[in-house]
Amino acid sequence: MDLDSQYQGSKAWVSKFQPSQIVCLELNATRLYAEVVQIVEARRLCWARPLVLVIGSSETANSSQSFEHRSKNSPCWHDLRQGADLLLPAILFRPALDVEAIPVLSSLYSLDEIADSTPQAITAHHQLREFIRQLCQFYPDAFSDKLGAGH
Repeated sequence: MDLDSQYQGSKAWVSKFQPSQIVCLELNATRLYAEVVQIVEARRLCWARPLVLVIGSSETANSSQSFEHRSKNSPCWHDLRQGADLLLPAILFRPALDVEAIPVLSSLYSLDEIADSTPQAITAHHQLREFIRQLCQFYPDAFSDKLGAGH
């Protein structure tokens, strides 16, 4: 499905995103879970606060295992709570389902301390930058004026 068709089918729920709602942005086997700060409807953008980047299969990501008890075949989780907010095309986001978001968030918030300037935080932000770069390459129309407010 092309991005224009996807936009037509998704604009109803994009406009219904609410502040504090958890959304998901997916590309291949990588998912970014974020909290909606605001929807900029005139520009079709979502101001989102990244929470966690999950790299790996969705079946194991939804399990109730904590971060510490995941096997090497399990997805890799990157805590992004201390990072910068994102302003991305709203069309790329979808509402996160409770069955996927609750296990991810409960594991995330069960961590005793938040990594700030540790090597893990640096790796997490590097992974986020790489994910955003891949999004830009995979969905170039979403980042152009083609789907802008004038259409």
